[in-house]
Parts: sequence; C-alpha cells; structure tokens
Amino acid sequence: MSNGDDDPADASEEADAAGDAEEAADAGESTEAAAPTRPDEPTEESLNEYLDEIAALLDGAETEPDLDDVDALLDDAETGVEEADLPDPDEDDEDADDPRGDLESRITELREDVDDARGPYGSDIVEAIETAAATLEDTEWTAAGHADAADAVRAFVDASADAIDVESGDDAEEVLDAADAEDAAGTGGTAAVDAPADAVPIETLVTALDSVADAVDDADLDADDDVDTISALLAATDDLADGLDDAEEWDDLETHEQLRAQGYYDVLGHYKDFPVEWAALKEHEARGNVDMILLALDSLTSEFMERHCLEALERMGKRGKTEASLDELLGRAEKRDQFAIRILGKMAATEATETLVEFVPEESNPQLQKATFKSLGEIGAREAVQPLANQLSADSDTDELVRPLAARALGLIGDARAVDPLADVLADGGRDDDLRAAAGWALRQIGTREALDAVADHADEHSFIVSTEAEKAKRALDATAPTA
Repeated sequence: MSNGDDDPADASEEADAAGDAEEAADAGESTEAAAPTRPDEPTEESLNEYLDEIAALLDGAETEPDLDDVDALLDDAETGVEEADLPDPDEDDEDADDPRGDLESRITELREDVDDARGPYGSDIVEAIETAAATLEDTEWTAAGHADAADAVRAFVDASADAIDVESGDDAEEVLDAADAEDAAGTGGTAAVDAPADAVPIETLVTALDSVADAVDDADLDADDDVDTISALLAATDDLADGLDDAEEWDDLETHEQLRAQGYYDVLGHYKDFPVEWAALKEHEARGNVDMILLALDSLTSEFMERHCLEALERMGKRGKTEASLDELLGRAEKRDQFAIRILGKMAATEATETLVEFVPEESNPQLQKATFKSLGEIGAREAVQPLANQLSADSDTDELVRPLAARALGLIGDARAVDPLADVLADGGRDDDLRAAAGWALRQIGTREALDAVADHADEHSFIVSTEAEKAKRALDATAPTA
C-alpha cells in the first residue's frame, strides 16, 4: 500500500513493473526476479538456504516449464556444492557430519520430487494400456472371468472414445462390434478355457486395446494443455485395470473346480471309490485317456495321487505314450526319477535313449543303474550296447546285481555286437555265476549261431544255473540243425 509521500513517478514505475510481472506469470514464463540466486561464496548454510528457496519454487510450480526451471536451478546448486569449500567427514567417526553428502542427498530428493510432479503424459496412458493387453494375453480366464474381462475392455473403449475425439478411438469399437457379429454367426476365434461359444476372443480384445493406444499416441497429448483429457484417460485405464483384476482367473478356482470344469469327473456315473479323484483315474486308465491322467498328475499334489497316476501310466505301457506324457516323464527322468525311467522302458520310448545312456556309468548310484539298464533293454536301445558292455567288465565296488542286469539288457536289445563281450564274461570261470548265467541268457536272446555256440560249450559246467542256459542253447542249436 502507498503512505501518501511517494513520488507519483516512482509509483507509476512500480505499477508498470507489477503489470509486466503479472503478464509474464499469465504467459507461464519465469521471471528473473522470481528465481533464487546461488550465493557467490557458497557455504553449507547459504547452500541450504538456496535449496530452501528452490523447494519453495517447486511447491509453486504449475507447468512443465516451471519444473524445467527448477531442474536448471538444481543443476546450479549441484555446481555450487562442487565448488564450495566444505569440511570432509572424519573417516574414523561413523557419526561425523558430512555437509557435502547431506547437500547432495537433498538435491537428489528434490530432483525426485520434480520427477514426481511431472506429467502425467500420454505415454503413461499407452503404457497402462499395454500392461492391460499383456494381462489379457498372459492370463488363463474362466468362462465368467473372460466375460467380465470383455466387459471391462468394452467399458474402457467407450470411455476413451468420449475422452479423445479421433477416428482411432472409434476403430476399437468397430473391432469389438465386428467380433460380436462374427460370434453371432458362429465364427468367433479362440477364447478362454471353458468359455462360452459367444465369447469375444482374447486376441480381439487385445486388438481393440491396441487401437486405443494408437489413438492416444497419435493425439500427441500435452501434459499442460490436455491435462483434463489425460486425467480422464488415466481414470479409464485405472477402471480397466481394476476390472481385469476382479475378473476370475483359472488359478482362482479350487483344484476340484478346475478338474470338474475340464471334464475330469465326467467319466463317473457314481462315486464307488474314495477319493473320487482315484475312482475317476481308474476309469480314465481303462479308457486310455492319457490327457486326463496327466491333468490329475499336474493338478493333484498328494503323494497318493501322484503314485497312482504314475502307476496308471506304467500299466498302460505303450498305450500311455503320447507327446505330452513323454514330455512329462522325460522331465522327471532327467532329474533321475527312477519311477519315470521305469515307465519310459514300459513305453519302449526310444526318445529317452539319449538321456538314459548318460546314467549307465553312474556306479555311485546302483539303484539308478538298475532302473536304467532295464529300461534301455525294454526300449531296445542299440546306442546303449557299448556303454552296457563296458559295465560287464567294470572293476569297481558296483552292486553285484547291477552287472547281471547289464547283461540281460544287452540280451533284450539283441544286437550281435554284444556277443563277444558276453561270451568273454561267460568263459571267465572266476566271475560270479549269476553274472555268467545272465550272460548265457543274453546270448540265447541274441540267438545267432555264434551266440548259441558260445553258450552251448558250457553244458558240463559245475554251476547249475550256467549249465541250464547251456542246455537250452544246445536244444536251440539242435532245433535249427538240418536233418539227414
């Protein structure tokens, strides 16, 4: 206010200056007078005062240019801290003051406050839409969840069309309308598990969101000029995210609900065994429904059901061999699961040969070797002949039952390359009789004249089990001998 003694000319100049400042403020421009000035000889106290003034300026910032001015002042304050002659903290005293570090921390915090004050921008909306689209694609929805997710997308498309008056916003509605028309005609695309036939496909919903994202990107929204539009779109994306979060996902269901939805219990006319999951498993085994057995194996985590699922696959043997069951069992076999290895043998799964051959020399684990040898024999894995033959003469503390199984596996494979190593074992009287008898049995399974002759030569053995194999070989030779 004026006290009446002011010079009229001075008063006029002050009024003009005030008017200029007001015009500058109306234009969103910073004025030199409004900006704080860094002290010429900076000290800890003067720099803190300078940062106080910058913080006050940040509190009053309303536009992006205002925030740019604050950023520039923080750069200037950082330079002041670098140039200031500030004491270094005492390295031996953890509680000693660190003026320079305190000032740098305060500048960092103010920069974070500036970043928080910026925006929101159109790019934030696009990012939120892309996140929602990824959620749609990556989630397995129930039928009800699929429908709710579609409703959330349609509501978002409607809200975004109201907020941005561009053709691309209408494109998203057209995508959904076209999908509705296709579904009515029975030509809709892939939907969620257990989704009704008239559900809008997930890929269609994603396409609609992509159309809105493109519209927002094309609109080139300004954080200051288009603040209302951006706010409306952000509110719409928040509602979309909430809608998808509330929609029912497949994982939200209890295990028995998932199994029921996928038809696992449909084979039961009534429940005659307990638990009902086991009763259904028996029926699926009888019908050869490998996919349902695998579903139960994946869904039911009890050791009881896991064991029965695997036993079902073992009993099914080759009937249980599918691409999916092989993937499951090979994954288990690679972890040295002996049950899975045994089942792969029953399936005669040649696909398992490479994995199993790696386990042949593992003498530190005899039980693994036993399961592996038997399975390789049942598979008829010719690639395993040499590794198995090496085990016949392995000089180690290997379980005495392992080497006979190696010999029997060679017999099941039936490759003539195994004749010589098997004959050598049989001829070595210092060997264990169980191993020699197993070698004789294997040679008989190979069945060539050379193999049978090698066994028949031991008909006079003192070992009953070895001579028995020799007698069988002689009879086989006599049966094939030409008559006079």
